[in-house]
Amino acid sequence: DWVGLGEMLAAQGKEVVLSSQVLVEGEGDLKLVRRLVGNERFRVEANDMGAVRLLAGQPGWVAGPHLNVYNPRTLEMLAELGATRWVAPVEIARDALEGILAERPAGMETEVFGYGRLPLAFSARCFTARRYNLQKEACEFRCGEFPDGMALRSGEGEPFLVLNGIQTQSARVYCLVEALPALRALGVEVLR
Repeated sequence: DWVGLGEMLAAQGKEVVLSSQVLVEGEGDLKLVRRLVGNERFRVEANDMGAVRLLAGQPGWVAGPHLNVYNPRTLEMLAELGATRWVAPVEIARDALEGILAERPAGMETEVFGYGRLPLAFSARCFTARRYNLQKEACEFRCGEFPDGMALRSGEGEPFLVLNGIQTQSARVYCLVEALPALRALGVEVLR
């Protein structure tokens, strides 16, 4: 289905990047990563070092935000393995990003998370399945009841977090629209 959706988007002139999972736990997950890496149509974003290993030597892949690139040496290593774009971790400070960009390898594009709920953490267990006392592999797709995730509030009733499958997200939407000129001046080419 993902490749079919990708074909539809590509036909409309959109760049399609297939993203690997952050947590690869078993043989089923590994098979999926292998299928993503083996696709011959779209770029792949690696979000764990297992995916990096499978992509090593193939040019043009994306080093995802969950690889935790916080210094130019790590970025250089990923470039040597074939990455041509990296996505900065969502929590990186502007000064740290500026320092990495000052020393990034030639030809390495930079992408920054620019809009949406911030992905903060991942769990081996699916929060939605757990709420219904179901196993992740037999969850009955209960997440369909929560298309925007399950909202959590602070003791004062303020929006705090959103649990969405295995992901913990910020409750509030993050938006860098007003920072576009500054990001462009830093050398950021792509916003997510």
